[in-house]
Amino acid sequence: MQKLTQIITLSVALTVVSGCSYVGVYKRDIPQGNLVTQEMVSQLQPGMTQEQVTYVMGSPLLEAPFDANQWDYVFRLDKAYGGVEQRRVTLTFDPQGRLVNIEKQGDLSAPLPLNKESSMGPATEGIDPLDALPEDSTQTPIPPSEQPVSQP
Repeated sequence: MQKLTQIITLSVALTVVSGCSYVGVYKRDIPQGNLVTQEMVSQLQPGMTQEQVTYVMGSPLLEAPFDANQWDYVFRLDKAYGGVEQRRVTLTFDPQGRLVNIEKQGDLSAPLPLNKESSMGPATEGIDPLDALPEDSTQTPIPPSEQPVSQP
């Protein structure tokens, strides 16, 4: 009986230590797709060309496979310890490539909790690689008349 108690205790301890238990794991927010904000959508107006829309919104995440006149901008944020937030903007163009209809789904006006300041990962854009170079020396050069002469 004592051996059985030791085996059960050891099994429970190994399960807890192995990470397959109530200790929990680290999770991160996972953003996917096109970032879609109310400011971007408010700049869209019927009659804009596809190039103008691309300038404002960027390239679409999805183009309808059988209808190139419909573009979908989808943003999905899978929160680590919460739910999923999804935003979608569907743009429809006429045969001449002019914007005709704008459909919105999700709360575009709510701010997104995206963490821009992360200390992990590669260097972010905007850091000047030349800052890593050593600065110019402030020493004055030695005149040739005062330089040591080496004897062979």
